[in-house]
Amino acid sequence: MKTNAKAMGLGCCPCCHKVVKMQAETQQCPRCHRSFSVRKINSLSHTFAWTIAALVMLVPANLYPMMIYYTLGQPEASTILEGIATFIQFGMYPVAIVIFIASFVVPLAKIIGLFILMYHAKRASKLTVKQQGQLYHIVEFLGPWSMLDVFVVAIMAAVVNLGFLSSIEAAKGITYFGLMVVFTMLAAESFDARLLWDAQDQKPKTDDSQSQLNEAKSR
Repeated sequence: MKTNAKAMGLGCCPCCHKVVKMQAETQQCPRCHRSFSVRKINSLSHTFAWTIAALVMLVPANLYPMMIYYTLGQPEASTILEGIATFIQFGMYPVAIVIFIASFVVPLAKIIGLFILMYHAKRASKLTVKQQGQLYHIVEFLGPWSMLDVFVVAIMAAVVNLGFLSSIEAAKGITYFGLMVVFTMLAAESFDARLLWDAQDQKPKTDDSQSQLNEAKSR
């Protein structure tokens, strides 16, 4: 029979990492006085809500222009896809690849990863705890890189400023993109990775129960 800290009534403070005996569902850490619970309360519900919000923001982030490029006073707005197409036309393939990865691959990978984690936290899966942990670390690792596109537009708007000749300014598409990144970060922060362990711990118990039931039937 497997034992873990939760089964032993122990909890770990997320601030100072002190392990204490839980006397209630939510209690105060005796060392740093922060209130915490054994598992994040409503972790899956909050993660799901933030992930859906990020998915919704992904649509206008790709429909509205990310930046406006002024040439001799003439504005030319471009979305993410149009910007990638422009870089390809000018033969700037490395930049186009970076923008494509930062704008599409990373956000979508993070959102899909969050959905997969929530699914496996809800029910036991064939993935091992190590594999699920690696997936969680990948989602966490992708978080800061999601802002790469925003940094590119901000740098270009700051550098390309030649007055009437040419200049670049951010458009409203970048607002939705930034919100999407923030929502995915909040979703990852809301997710309690220990729920993956709980789901795995329940799996052998179910198998054991089924074996006992089959054994009883055979008698």
